[in-house]
Amino acid sequence: MPQYNPPLRDMQFVLHELLHAVDELKLLPAHAEIDEDTVNAVLEEGGKFAKEVLTPINLSGDQEGCTLDKATHEVKAPKGFKEAYAQYVEGGWPALSCDPEYGGQGLPVLLNQFMYEMMNSANQAWTMYPGLSHGAYEALHAHGTPEQKSTYLPKLTSGVWTGTMCLTEPHCGTDLGLLRSKAEPQADGSYKITGQKIFISAGEHDLAENIIHLVLARLPDAPQGSKGISLFVVPKFKVNADGSLGERNPVYCGGLEHKMGIHGNATAQIVLDGAVGTLVGQPNKGLQAMFVMMNAARLGVGNQSLGLTEVAYQNAVVYAKDRIQMRALSGPKAPDKAADPIIVHPDVRKMLLTARAFAEGGRALSAYTALQLDKALSSDDADERKACEDEVALLTPIIKAFISDNAWIATSHCMQVFGGHGYIHEWGMEQFVRDSRINMTYEGTNTVQSLDLLGRKILANNGATLKKFGKKIAEFVEEEGTSEAMQEFINPLADIGDKVTKLTTEIGMKAFQNPDEVGAAAVDYLRVVGHLCFAYMWARMAKLALEKKDGGDPFYTAKLSTARFYFAKLLPETASLIRTARAGLNPLMEMDEALF
Repeated sequence: MPQYNPPLRDMQFVLHELLHAVDELKLLPAHAEIDEDTVNAVLEEGGKFAKEVLTPINLSGDQEGCTLDKATHEVKAPKGFKEAYAQYVEGGWPALSCDPEYGGQGLPVLLNQFMYEMMNSANQAWTMYPGLSHGAYEALHAHGTPEQKSTYLPKLTSGVWTGTMCLTEPHCGTDLGLLRSKAEPQADGSYKITGQKIFISAGEHDLAENIIHLVLARLPDAPQGSKGISLFVVPKFKVNADGSLGERNPVYCGGLEHKMGIHGNATAQIVLDGAVGTLVGQPNKGLQAMFVMMNAARLGVGNQSLGLTEVAYQNAVVYAKDRIQMRALSGPKAPDKAADPIIVHPDVRKMLLTARAFAEGGRALSAYTALQLDKALSSDDADERKACEDEVALLTPIIKAFISDNAWIATSHCMQVFGGHGYIHEWGMEQFVRDSRINMTYEGTNTVQSLDLLGRKILANNGATLKKFGKKIAEFVEEEGTSEAMQEFINPLADIGDKVTKLTTEIGMKAFQNPDEVGAAAVDYLRVVGHLCFAYMWARMAKLALEKKDGGDPFYTAKLSTARFYFAKLLPETASLIRTARAGLNPLMEMDEALF
């Protein structure tokens, strides 16, 4: 069975040395009292929960899966999941970054980010149950009526109730303008909602006493397309005026999807048969409210992928040090053994270092983004809030797509380290690969994220937000440009920054002539910009490692070696990506459809 050890040392490095997060957070009124001891204590306790409670039920949960009683429409989660959730609630973990007004602890989003990374490493399928709930909390906190907030937020904050988001329908996924679910107004101000939703993660289960569905549907007079979508809150059990549970609402699970991975999470087909709900936000403005949850989910998917990258790496390293196969080409490295441990072989090292570089780079970028989100939510400076909101919007599709693409590569590499054993269930590696694959697909496929980045977040404002982020990078390059020790990091960082600027301009000019050029270049483009972000983070981490590597702590020696590997072996991928992005539309579209 795979093991997991929370990477607390690296988390503390990112928080306290790279980002100086406590100093930054103290400037925000909501977090003026935060301190390093509190942060470290939360991480340590959260790590214990992930390691001791969630890890032991990950492999078994994958094997058992969820079961549906077709007569009652009730779903039972795998053995141990309900008990783990009860411990999670008892420990107060759902409330970590929630508003104190509704029973939350009011701690930073950044700290919640690290907690979820650890839980995703330990058990992604289980973690999706509270993860979806937190997204529902955020959407209602931002757009709910006072009555909705008082009814639902305390229960979601405590974790006594869980939440979902119900978007996708059998005939439409990303193109929500095609959805057909209907909402009929009632005399008492409520709505009766009818329709079918599919792929609803955590859509039905036995972990909590009530499930709060956020459902997209159309009002009778709604305009066509995405401008005619409204959002409704639909509880599994209706809620009485005193907050107690009432009768069963006609919203139920019609089936469970048979999936490649995340078997421990109930991916439900949800049927709404005149289910009673209330409107969230304004009529026909549902996507604005739902995007709060969707953007949180996209950051969450990046976090899922980061967690899987980390745990796959940890297990592959242990195996590579223990497994003996062949001799090193340069001669025996373990002459007292029948063969050398496979970690001596260069390509095994390459696979391990790829996963490590993607994990540590992803952790730095995710944490950086979460810190900007805390500022966007809590700063008392309107200009700072706006700048941070824009930067988070820019980085969100990169977090989702780049880190999940990397996780697919990294988990596959780590499975390969195990050789044939990696293909066997009890080692756990093939589960990490299967679980990671969904992260490239749901919450908007990575192609959709790429279109969002290039089309909406960059070209739509003539690259203004990207230029502001690029200015931070340019300032760092300027500061370190005279340091001889930093040249191996600064020169490639400056180079990729210049190339992104040129590539953006070139694609933008092509797009004026034919908008399809955006679709042809977007996926390659996002990966190039993802590497720009990672190169910036890795250069900053290398600077710290260089300053401290002679102090006797091997952590900094390892960090510097990983930084060198990233710049030498991973960043050069951008050369081929830029070339294929520049190849443009014609190679993709010149073949007649009939010839496919």
